[in-house]
Amino acid sequence: MAWKTLDDIDLNGKTVLVRVDINVPMENGVVTDATRIEKIVPTVKDIQGKGGKVVLLAHFDRPKGKVVPEMSLGHVKTALEAALGRKVVFGSDCIGAPAQAAIDAATGSDVVLLENTRFHAGEEKNDPALAQGMAALGDVYVNDAFSAAHRAHASTAGLAHLLPAAAGRLMEAELRALEAALGAPQRPVVAVVGGAKVSTKLDLLGNLVSKVDHLVIGGGMANTFLVAQGVEVGKSLAERDMAETAREILGKAQAAGCTIHLPVDVVVAREFKAGAANETVATGACPADAMILDAGPQTVAAIRAVFAGAKTLIWNGPLGAFEIEPFDAATNAAARAAAELTRAGQLISVAGGGDTVAALNKAGAAGDFSFISTAGGAFLEWMEGKDLPGVTALG
Repeated sequence: MAWKTLDDIDLNGKTVLVRVDINVPMENGVVTDATRIEKIVPTVKDIQGKGGKVVLLAHFDRPKGKVVPEMSLGHVKTALEAALGRKVVFGSDCIGAPAQAAIDAATGSDVVLLENTRFHAGEEKNDPALAQGMAALGDVYVNDAFSAAHRAHASTAGLAHLLPAAAGRLMEAELRALEAALGAPQRPVVAVVGGAKVSTKLDLLGNLVSKVDHLVIGGGMANTFLVAQGVEVGKSLAERDMAETAREILGKAQAAGCTIHLPVDVVVAREFKAGAANETVATGACPADAMILDAGPQTVAAIRAVFAGAKTLIWNGPLGAFEIEPFDAATNAAARAAAELTRAGQLISVAGGGDTVAALNKAGAAGDFSFISTAGGAFLEWMEGKDLPGVTALG
């Protein structure tokens, strides 16, 4: 779909309402990870460079429509000023007189930060009156919060229909990367889907088998597919009641010409703890008293071969219990192989989801991927083929 960028709208002399995601972790009133704040800096500076006044709209935590002082965005003001190198003027509401007063008080390169949009019950209900109240404060709307784009809220969807709207630089980069990965990708396309349960990724798997050439399934969900094929997995995590669903996905993949790759060898242990005694066995040879905790070296070699023949990779979820050694080996090895091919210019690699980002960082591979999405839910819904209200509203 087409969407406008900062280059398509005249921002000179305009008050620009910018929806951002600065829902950062905090401890004792101090931001412990400012990554999300740092990511919005290019958008803020570009708008100011084009003569616009920046007014930030954001949510923080889950106050459920009530004013909760510890969830005030005022707590991130200091970290925001440090990242932007700008004075931040804070408004004690996101609509009405307090918001307008903050906007009027900002001069020069000052940035305005308005209070938590979720302090209003109407935010999560996409209340038209709340959206109108926000729209009254500005001339242009910019959405730079892809991570909140799957929610039809007043500040992500409603507001976008009331003012000239565009994607910020972070949103633009995310949308371009996703379009390159699934919209109009270079083929062959391979997707890696891992994690614990098939049941949480049914829509994802159903959409991917019709879009990709190869689907690598790992983690606990691979065990469910093995069970569906009559393979015994001992005490491994497996959703045995999902076996029929797994068989349906396998059939759908075959009909679509998508090759599904399951482990051919596995690392098994009797207990789930770091450094547990373990052995590598063929997939069908898991002892009755053991559990599968990682894919084995033959499986990794097969995955590397699939990556080597691919042009595009989409990754969501680890291949094993990556949090504890030595059951992070398959995820680490596959991630490094993808990073190496990306670095060599042979692969476009896009990854997303909380566990995925943590796993790729742990493997030291994240920096070489073409694009890492920190969006979580929005990334997953995009992979599932769903429309994202916050993106659709920009079209």
